[in-house]
Amino acid sequence: MIKALLFDKDGTLFDFAATWEAWAHSFLTRLGKGDADRTALLGQQIGFDVRTQTFCADSIAIAGTPGEIVEALAPQVSEMTKAELLQLLNYEAENAPQAEAVPLIALLEAFKTRGLTLGVATNDAEAPARAHLGEAGVTGYFDFIAGFDSGYGAKPTSGQLLAFAKAVGLAPSEVAMIGDSLHDMAAGRAAGMACVAVLTGMATRQDLEAAADVVLPDIGHLPAWLDSRSQ
Repeated sequence: MIKALLFDKDGTLFDFAATWEAWAHSFLTRLGKGDADRTALLGQQIGFDVRTQTFCADSIAIAGTPGEIVEALAPQVSEMTKAELLQLLNYEAENAPQAEAVPLIALLEAFKTRGLTLGVATNDAEAPARAHLGEAGVTGYFDFIAGFDSGYGAKPTSGQLLAFAKAVGLAPSEVAMIGDSLHDMAAGRAAGMACVAVLTGMATRQDLEAAADVVLPDIGHLPAWLDSRSQ
């Protein structure tokens, strides 16, 4: 029986494209300092088309960590140290307006009514993650929030997931990992959790279905999925 739900953040709790495409264009334009060619080159480094303001399917920004994004950008931003670039990236990320994938408070209330324990495991940094959850008014629903810099590693490894299970006193088999990327599914599988994919990120059903136990349109379909398991 599933007793806990562990959520990815971007593309799962929040719609990825609606949130991060505008952020990427603004952030890269700022780094490019008004030079359109340089801005376009910076976009190429992280798999973002500045002209169309869309991410490529294999963009490092979709499932990678801020540290990985910095490594990709650093060769083109010699005027900043990697630490300065990471600080700027995290600052910009904290202030990125979030678009909820579904109305979160009502859904999280329903999960709590069912007696489910909730957590967040994201490849974003922890500070922006907490800022985004706070902006949505949902931080208090989660018993565990971890970013790539929280000390448990980053997905697709299972450290964050196993830390959540340990923190809430459950076996991994009693937890469902919900995410929008193959990184999320790989981490869930490695941890021994149920793997639920959603389509509010950049990956397609075809990308995810072989790696997931089930593919749902969005997290709003989780209650029906939980009911089907109990039956």
